Amino acid sequence: MKKGNIILLSILAVLILLVFNACGSYNNMNEKRTVTEGAWAKVQSAYQRRLDLIPNLVATVKGAANFEQKTLTDVIEARAKASSIQVDPDKLTPENIKKFQGAQGELSQALGRLMVVSEQYPQLRATQNFSELQSQIEGTENRIKVERDNFNDAVTSYNVYIKNFPQVIYSGLFGFEKKGFFEADAAAAKAPEVKF
Repeated sequence: MKKGNIILLSILAVLILLVFNACGSYNNMNEKRTVTEGAWAKVQSAYQRRLDLIPNLVATVKGAANFEQKTLTDVIEARAKASSIQVDPDKLTPENIKKFQGAQGELSQALGRLMVVSEQYPQLRATQNFSELQSQIEGTENRIKVERDNFNDAVTSYNVYIKNFPQVIYSGLFGFEKKGFFEADAAAAKAPEVKF
């Protein structure tokens, strides 16, 4: 066999290996992106459950005599804002995640104030509907936390994979971009003050 043919076959073999490597990397990046998007859908589903429960909670609370109208209005407005911000799974940038998280955080704070104020109304706390809704919202908050953790795990796996060699070459070539995380709210860094 001639030396030129050996070189040509060697170059062809390397090119075939690179093509197979690129195909495998693309498929793995696409799979991880799809898992991340699925995890995001579960996060949105958990938040949607909370949004769906709020009108029932507000209606139940409205039945309590002399309940603080401003608190209810805050909850309704925060719910409207939270439901208006949607993030496309293809655009899970850190900025878009922060916008979504900010609106959901405002809703969480409004719900927290509603629960605190409701403690002042024994007749409200005694109703079965309120107790059931409160329990469902607490369960939903736990689901949200679990789904956010699962989403962050999927994002970590995806982000690490696309930044490893040789995927870092292919990720830029095929348009696989870094995804954003859910991060702790800035207010969470400050411990609540407890007074006796």
